[in-house]
Amino acid sequence: MKTVRLRAGYYRQFDADLTREIPAEAFHGWTTAEVPLALDHTAVVVMHAWDCGTPAQYPGWRRVGEFIPRTEEICRSVFPRLLSAVRASPLRLFHVVSGGTYYQRLPGYKKAARLAGRSPKAPEQIQPDPVWEQLQRFRVENTLGKHNLADIGRGFANLNFPAEAMPQGEEGVAANARQLLALCKESGVNHLVYVGFAINECLHQAPAGMVDMSRHGFLCSTIRQAVTAVESKETARGELGKEMALWRVGRLYGFLFDVEEFIRAISVKAK
Repeated sequence: MKTVRLRAGYYRQFDADLTREIPAEAFHGWTTAEVPLALDHTAVVVMHAWDCGTPAQYPGWRRVGEFIPRTEEICRSVFPRLLSAVRASPLRLFHVVSGGTYYQRLPGYKKAARLAGRSPKAPEQIQPDPVWEQLQRFRVENTLGKHNLADIGRGFANLNFPAEAMPQGEEGVAANARQLLALCKESGVNHLVYVGFAINECLHQAPAGMVDMSRHGFLCSTIRQAVTAVESKETARGELGKEMALWRVGRLYGFLFDVEEFIRAISVKAK
C-alpha cells in the first residue's frame, strides 16, 4: 500500500465545562496531527465546479450568487496546481456534476453510468395542493428575488466546466451517489477529499456529496483553500458559513487539509 504522511486538522469537541456561562467555550477545538494517507485508496472529488458565465451574461445570478467570484478565484489560483499534482500522483481524480447535459459526452461519465447500471427511481414525492404551491412560489420569489429568477434559470441551463476543472481523459464523472460509489468500488477508493463549491450546501448535501457517501462508509475530507461557501448577510464578512461547514467536516466526516501540505505530501515518493 502506497502511503504518505501529512498534517491534518481535526476538531476536538470535548470537554464542555458545565460551570461556565458558555460550556462549549472549554472545548479544545481545532488542532492538527500527522496522519497517514493511502494514495491507492484515496480520490480527490471536484464537485459542482461550474463556469457561471459573466456578470454581463447573468446579472441576476450574480446578485444572488455572491460566492461566484470566490469560486472563480479558487479556479484560477488553487485548482491548476492542485489538480496537476493529483494527476501526477497515484490518487484518483473524480468529478461530480449536476444539472444539464454538459458532461454526458465525456468518456468518464459514460464509464460511471455503465458501472452503476440503471439509476434507481427518484424518491417518492408527496401530493402538492394549492397552498403548498403558493408557499413554494413565495419562498423562491422572496429568497432569490423574482427579478433574478430568469437569469438564474438561464445560467443553470448553460452550465459547463470551468477550463481549470475540465475532466481529462477518462477521469470518472458522476452525476449521483450510485455512480460515484461504482467508480470508487472499481478503483478501491474509501477516502474522498472534496474540493469545489459550495462546501456548506452542495458538497455536504447534494447527490454524491458527503452525506450520501458517508452513509456508504467513506471518510469525507476537504481542503480549506479549495472550497468556499454560500454566505448570508450576517456571515459574509468573516466567511462564517465556510467556517461552520469546515467544522461539520471535522466533526462528522473526515479531516481538513491545507493545500500546500496536501500537494507536498502527494508529490513525494510514496512508501
